[in-house]
Amino acid sequence: MLLLPALIDRFLAHCEIEKNQSIKTIENYHRYLRRFSEFAGKISAAEITLPLVQSYRLHLNRLTDERASRRTTEGQTLSKKTQNYHVIALRAFLKYLIKNDIQTLAPEKIELSKIPERTVEFLSAEEVARLFEAIPTDAPAGLRDAAILETLYSTGLRVSELARLDRAHVDLQRREFMVRGKGRKPRIVFLTERAVTQISAYLKSREDAFNPLFINARRARSDTDITLGERRRLSTVSIESIVRKYAMLAGITKKVTPHTLRHSFATTLLQNGADIRAVQEMLGHASITTTQIYTHLTNKRLREVHEKFHTPHDNL
Repeated sequence: MLLLPALIDRFLAHCEIEKNQSIKTIENYHRYLRRFSEFAGKISAAEITLPLVQSYRLHLNRLTDERASRRTTEGQTLSKKTQNYHVIALRAFLKYLIKNDIQTLAPEKIELSKIPERTVEFLSAEEVARLFEAIPTDAPAGLRDAAILETLYSTGLRVSELARLDRAHVDLQRREFMVRGKGRKPRIVFLTERAVTQISAYLKSREDAFNPLFINARRARSDTDITLGERRRLSTVSIESIVRKYAMLAGITKKVTPHTLRHSFATTLLQNGADIRAVQEMLGHASITTTQIYTHLTNKRLREVHEKFHTPHDNL
């Protein structure tokens, strides 16, 4: 009879081979399920019961940074969202066990915790204009930074997706290209003419033949060595720093990250009348539920409809 650690190893191998899930997803599953295994002790799959899971969830709810594998702020407990990630991993594990005829708790008996409705931070049109005006484009670094911000705002890319881009990936003639997002799911993204202009100007200013689309400004000993390209590729942390820098220069007081530009991209589309299903595809969301965090942005349109079509009672 196999105990939890061995079964978890089998599940992770299944995620890697059969399901072809990303390394990040497998690492997260491993971390969350290891925590459950440590809590449950040396038990078999058949010994996973609803009372045990409920005790585990109470344990997670009270877990502070002193006992968490990834430390949070001193004294804080795990957020409900993080707790739900643990539960999602456990349910996926149980589903795998049942599919392989291993007796255990039915995953549908475990419900996720309800969490407050998510809100998003985005930039207004005026703030977007100020952000781009803050970028000096009379130097190579400025040309690069303008191309980065225009690409983020034009496509709604995640910062990790942007950092992985190579020159060969981007078709400036067709103004579109393919990326693989979460779960390695492919999607087509589109560039505005302004983004194409900025990327073209930036690439024209470069004297190297490196593959990465965006590189740091540090000079290498031999810019002709193609193998140096990966070491020059901008990291996600560097891109986040660039975005933050120009938000400060623009005098924008709210927190601005590459994801804020992704939110602003979606906001602009919806406020201009785009269909939410189309926005879902462009963002690469697997579920429409994720995209629905933006539906509050249509409140302005709902108000306009209300004012246009609602008849005051004194006119009846």
